[in-house]
Amino acid sequence: MASAPDGPAGPADRDRLAGRGHCHKKAGSLARGQFALELTAEDAGWSWSSLRVVEIEPGASCTIDTGGEEMLVLPLAGSCTVSCTVSADGEGGVRYALAGRTSPFAGASDACYLPRATTAVIESPAGGRFALPGAKATSTLAPAYVPVESVPVELRGAGSCSRRVANVCFPGNVEAERLIVCEVLTPAGNWSSYPPHKHDEERDGETELEEVYYFEVAPGAGPDRAHHEGVAFQRVYGTKERPIEVLAEVRDRDVVLVPHGWHGPTMAAPGYDLYYLNVMAGPGRRAWLACDDPAHAWVRETWVGQDVDPRLLAGSAGAGSAGAGSAGAGPAGAGIGSSGIGSSGIGGGGTGSGT
Repeated sequence: MASAPDGPAGPADRDRLAGRGHCHKKAGSLARGQFALELTAEDAGWSWSSLRVVEIEPGASCTIDTGGEEMLVLPLAGSCTVSCTVSADGEGGVRYALAGRTSPFAGASDACYLPRATTAVIESPAGGRFALPGAKATSTLAPAYVPVESVPVELRGAGSCSRRVANVCFPGNVEAERLIVCEVLTPAGNWSSYPPHKHDEERDGETELEEVYYFEVAPGAGPDRAHHEGVAFQRVYGTKERPIEVLAEVRDRDVVLVPHGWHGPTMAAPGYDLYYLNVMAGPGRRAWLACDDPAHAWVRETWVGQDVDPRLLAGSAGAGSAGAGSAGAGPAGAGIGSSGIGSSGIGGGGTGSGT
């Protein structure tokens, strides 16, 4: 197991910093310099995971230095080019064109991986919003383009627990040292990250991973959408040995930290579709292995024979035949209003676990 970088490193430090106020960061509270959101591992009070979000005006650019972190450039809204130079190897730079998407509700996106000790210039002719999930790293790997076709997208759960998950940066599709990134789309009124699960110790069937939840809430479909601010809820709770208690009312572009403990459900309010980005990293294996809270694991059995929420299938070529494991894909139905959920197509299913 790797030793932690400088700063709060052990479970005692994370337990001390955990709590309702520390774990919920409201939109705008993490703005710093060129970043609309900058959450370093030190800000979080832990050792590995980070997240930044940059908003680029049309025709403008921003320059980032990854320093001791590996990062992903992931378009949330808009397209961009990324020109990067890895200072550690002294070789010439590479340039990637990211097609991106109109919003995180429009389906999965392409991305690019940046190793540590890299300088990157992000340019966006039409402007946009871009996430930079990161993790502390000691190895300098090669930068890489992540085509959208390489991102596994799956349906999980069934009925009111249906959600769609895109595994953007996982061992199967991106070579990285520690960074794990996924995205979840939860239709209005549904629950995800359910049953509650945890990944806070290294053992068989579980890995120790710090986790960031970054939320975007789609506008409602009411007559005056500009004044319909959506809401969602996030639960995090611990054990007797490592207590933590969070029940956060989250709004668009809020962040919730999960230093340890059971987390879930994530609840999308009726009328407002929910997107969240998960950033994970830890000291052990680069694998997302989570275990359900035994008190609620039985809920999975209730999904057998239920259809996946048809809103996740609308507009997804072939999604109905791909299935969703024991849940069953069910017939395609009406889309989720103007949010565009389901517009990019869905790969093979599977009820999955955790998120």
